[in-house]
Amino acid sequence: MLSSALWCGYLMTGQLGSPRIHTSLLPPPLRRRQSAAARSHSAAGTTVHLNGTVRPEPLAAVPRSSLRGQCRVPAMVLLAVDVVAFAGAALLTDTVNPKTLLVLGLILVLFHQAALYRSRLSLSILDDVPAIVGRSLAAGAAVMVLGGLEDGLAGTARIFTAVAFSGLCLMGRTAAYSGIRMARRRHRLRQRTLVLGAGTLAGSLTQNLLAHPEYGLEPEGMLDDDPMLPEGERAVPVLGGYDDLSRVVIQHRIDMVIVTYGSVREPSMVSILRACDRLSCEICFVPRLYELHTVTKDTELLWGLPLVRLRRAAFRTRAWTGKRVFDALVAAAALLLVAPVLAVCAALARWETGTALFRQTRIGLDGRPFTVYKFCSLRPAASSESAHRWNIAEDGRLRPVGKFLRRSSLDELPQLWNVLRGDMSLVGPRPERPFFVDEFTRQIPWYTARHRVPAGLTGWAQVHGLRGNTSIADRARFDNFYIENWSMWGDVKILLRTFGQVAGGAGR
Repeated sequence: MLSSALWCGYLMTGQLGSPRIHTSLLPPPLRRRQSAAARSHSAAGTTVHLNGTVRPEPLAAVPRSSLRGQCRVPAMVLLAVDVVAFAGAALLTDTVNPKTLLVLGLILVLFHQAALYRSRLSLSILDDVPAIVGRSLAAGAAVMVLGGLEDGLAGTARIFTAVAFSGLCLMGRTAAYSGIRMARRRHRLRQRTLVLGAGTLAGSLTQNLLAHPEYGLEPEGMLDDDPMLPEGERAVPVLGGYDDLSRVVIQHRIDMVIVTYGSVREPSMVSILRACDRLSCEICFVPRLYELHTVTKDTELLWGLPLVRLRRAAFRTRAWTGKRVFDALVAAAALLLVAPVLAVCAALARWETGTALFRQTRIGLDGRPFTVYKFCSLRPAASSESAHRWNIAEDGRLRPVGKFLRRSSLDELPQLWNVLRGDMSLVGPRPERPFFVDEFTRQIPWYTARHRVPAGLTGWAQVHGLRGNTSIADRARFDNFYIENWSMWGDVKILLRTFGQVAGGAGR
């Protein structure tokens, strides 16, 4: 049982795998650098993108950092301490039974939600007392209530187990925190760190990291296009400019990127940091007006300097796997349920246009092309028309069936097959044709960032009315907001709003 709990905890605390990067997601300077790097690493294989850049295949040729395993050690140590503490509490209170193990399961989940297994710079048992005691008692009380009144004294005993666990856990974690700090001082547990910016603040930060190894961060260098800090005052070298970020992260096996004030403007920093979305590194940044910044659960303190940990990109989390499972199950069920509707729509489309299904090349995840399926609502006059004409909603050649299919959005139903195949997701940025992707990329700097996730049957932009002849810049902004703030419940809300719009005939 305890080994099972340890394995479950590993799944909650483990990191993602080896670094990989896709150049279609990088700003132009990074694409040029990365393309050159890809040519020099031909052993890994390359793929030419639609925009002419070279995208390396997943970087199997790049060695995985041995430090990444070290980064997991504190979380695994704390998990083991908690499990041992609970075993001791169960033995002390003589409550070893399946319901007691349920208490352990709830405690592990609640501790995970409270970030008690997250790799932290500052480890203080006094900071963790409220979270440990409160969640332990909550887990014991919840299982006592779920067990029902028939448990009698056995139910009450689970509260005593939770109380005993709290005490043992605090003692165990006190020793564990001390051991982790000692290991960090001896450079046994460390994270290679890169500082973006080479100003006064960056200089002070790197000096503090070197002077206080108990934080576990080992500065490798700084990046800045125009370093303000004189060379004699730099505790670590400047390894290049901002457009060298992906190269330095890969070559130096960086585990942590800390963003400080530098010579680059903040809007440009957004696109630069998005390059790290596909790399196995964490990102922290020094907030503006940090002297006034309030410490929260997402804030790390590094020798009095607050660092805000950037939320891990949703598609780098294990919850994203749940999204794919949800997509496949819903798409399969929907295809079965609406099979009669599909048959009728196909027959009507074939009767009016001579063709049931319409195939078109669209751009999806990582800028890769795929074939999307729709019911044919209008036969193109030429083969190039569908690839270059923006919108046919007002086309006079549309006949009654075609208008009905588009207005009701029934023409999009065959894309459920794309979802089932994995080309698309139920919810995500709507895919566009290669010609328009190239056009929009030239006009809107943040447009290609929407290709970080699979294209969707519907999306955050669409449920806000951004379809047809509406602002592409607004659509890209809404799509990127969706990616940064993704959640499963958010997908469910978008699907429900989409059903409401379809029922109201809000199609193009």
